[in-house]
Amino acid sequence: MHASPTPLLSAAGVTKTYRTGSHEVAALRGVDLDVHAGELVMVMGPSGNGKTTLLNCLSGLDDIDAGTVHVDGADLFAMSDAARTAHRARSMGFVFQSFNLIPVLSAVENVELPLLVTGTPARLARERARARLARVGLDARADHRPGELSGGEQQRVTIARALVAEPAIVWADEPTGALDSTTAGEVIELLREVHAAGQTLVVVTHDDRLGRSGQRLVQVRDGRVVADGPPSSDAPATDAPVTDDPAADRRAVLAAVTAETAR
Repeated sequence: MHASPTPLLSAAGVTKTYRTGSHEVAALRGVDLDVHAGELVMVMGPSGNGKTTLLNCLSGLDDIDAGTVHVDGADLFAMSDAARTAHRARSMGFVFQSFNLIPVLSAVENVELPLLVTGTPARLARERARARLARVGLDARADHRPGELSGGEQQRVTIARALVAEPAIVWADEPTGALDSTTAGEVIELLREVHAAGQTLVVVTHDDRLGRSGQRLVQVRDGRVVADGPPSSDAPATDAPVTDDPAADRRAVLAAVTAETAR
C-alpha cells in the first residue's frame, strides 16, 4: 500500500509536562511524528516513558504544552474543545486495554454509540453496528452485555466500536494487555485483518508479537522518539527501565490515563 504525500497525522515539536506541586515530569520532549493513510504503526518503549501520553496528545484527548498536531486535515489544538471532540468522533476510533464498554448496554448498543453521537439515524446506526459485529465474529453475541462476554469478546466489541464510524485513524492502547496469550494472538490477527482492509492504526503495546507485526516500529524513551523504522528482530528490549526516575514517569502516565478516563 503506497503512502500518500500528505500525512494523515503530522505532529511537530510536541511537548507535555506534568506538574504535581513542585515536581515536574517531562512526559514528551519535542516529538515529531508523521503517519500516512494505510499505515500500521506500533509504538513501544519501557513503562513510564511516554507511550500512552503520546497517544493521548496526538489524538487530542490530552492538551499539549507546545507543538502542533494535525489529524485528517485539522489542526487539533487550534480548535475549541467542542470542535476537537466532534472531530475526534468523526475521524478517530479508540481501543483500550480495559475495553471501556458501558456495562448496562449490550454489545450492539455499545458499538452503535459513536454513530448516534454524530447524528446517524438510530435504525441505520443499529444496522451498521450489527454488520460491524459480524465482521469481528460476534454477530451471535450482539445482544449480550459486556459482563456476559469473555475478555477476548469484549475486546472484539471494542474494536468493532472503534471501526463502526469508518474513522480515518484508529488508536489502540495496549489492546492485548488484559488478555491471555491465546486470546491476545486472536486479537493481533484481527488487528492485522483490519489493517489489511485499509484501516490506519497506531498501536501502543508491550506485546512483542504485536509490536513486530506492524509496518513501522516507533520506539519511545524518556519522552522522545529514539527509533522509527521497520521492525527488526535484534531491536533492544523495550521493558528495561531507562529513565532517572521511572516511578515518577509512571505516575505521570497514570495521571494521563486517569484524566482521559474521566472525560
